[in-house]
Amino acid sequence: DEIRNRKVDVLRAIRPIPRDDVRRFAVRGQYGAGWMEGEHVPGYREEPGVDEHSSAETFAALKLFVDNWRWQDVPFYLRTGKRMREKVSEITVHFKPVPHRSFPVTAEGDWQTNYIAIHIQPDDGISLRFQAKRPGPQLRLSPVDMRFTYREGFQTTTPDAYETLLLDVMLGDATLFMRADQVAAAWKVVMPVLESWEDTIPADFSNYPAGTWGPEAAEALIAQDGRSWIHPTTRV
Repeated sequence: DEIRNRKVDVLRAIRPIPRDDVRRFAVRGQYGAGWMEGEHVPGYREEPGVDEHSSAETFAALKLFVDNWRWQDVPFYLRTGKRMREKVSEITVHFKPVPHRSFPVTAEGDWQTNYIAIHIQPDDGISLRFQAKRPGPQLRLSPVDMRFTYREGFQTTTPDAYETLLLDVMLGDATLFMRADQVAAAWKVVMPVLESWEDTIPADFSNYPAGTWGPEAAEALIAQDGRSWIHPTTRV
């Protein structure tokens, strides 16, 4: 249970979002009509069986802080949604800028922050982006990628999530299963956001076209801190 205990500890350490300050830390959205893989698709309110005035969310983005010794004051940005450009799950860890420059300003024309991306699906693996010198006599830097996937590295696919869980059931391994206290801690994090959204009817739904990365408000949520989302299509 040690791993599950630590999961609960992290959830309990998440800084509460004040209900009257939800707009600063959370964004919601609902997709409208758009294009997916070259085909026109309807908006959520145009889907069969959906109320034409529905205010159900199909997208959410959050900014969170984990108030423990390891992650104090480090922002965590989360987003999830339906009908987005690609169906992917990944974690991107940005490295802090160094306090001094290692290269002349003239060499850093398109300098980007180094980061590690942990790919969960569809191709589980890991990639590292860093700066490298361009070929040639002049000192010029450009971002490059090193990437590993299980599919390419081992010429095979990893088991689906449900297959892993079924095997764990047979082996009696509960590591990946949620306990009641973990579920309760997770709900405690998001309830102020959900309650605030329930009290306010969204006036801008639908606010992002199907086949995009979500509403503009989600871009503004992270841009206000001088950062931006890392989209899979921006990586090699």
